[in-house]
Amino acid sequence: MHAGVQIQNTSLAVRKIVYEVCDTVAERGARLAAAGIVGILKKIGRDGTHSKWKVASEQNHVNGCEEVGSPVASESGKTVVAMDGGLYERYSRFRAYMQAAVVELLGDASKDVVVELSKDGSGIGAALLAASVSQYGRK
Repeated sequence: MHAGVQIQNTSLAVRKIVYEVCDTVAERGARLAAAGIVGILKKIGRDGTHSKWKVASEQNHVNGCEEVGSPVASESGKTVVAMDGGLYERYSRFRAYMQAAVVELLGDASKDVVVELSKDGSGIGAALLAASVSQYGRK
């Protein structure tokens, strides 16, 4: 803390205002992050509203098999979004705001989208990218 900032000398009313401003900024950030996630899910057709996922899932279930390259990610048809970062990990209100925004944007289809904490997601992603480049980059 800076030497000139003395929070002890502030009134309860000022502290409440600071709290409300910080909470509003966190909620906005969570809603923007959720909008980005939902936008990507819609673009790739994994938002739970596209009929091709449901039809493929039903066909695979009826046929008793899952075809290679099928658009169904799992038997349950759920989409898992891996989230990394200290804000998502440590600030439960941010997680709650994000989940609420996903539900608001997707409605009933949100039950098929799960956002999960993924520790060291960027490191894992970099390792997967390096592995795929090294495997497919050779000729």
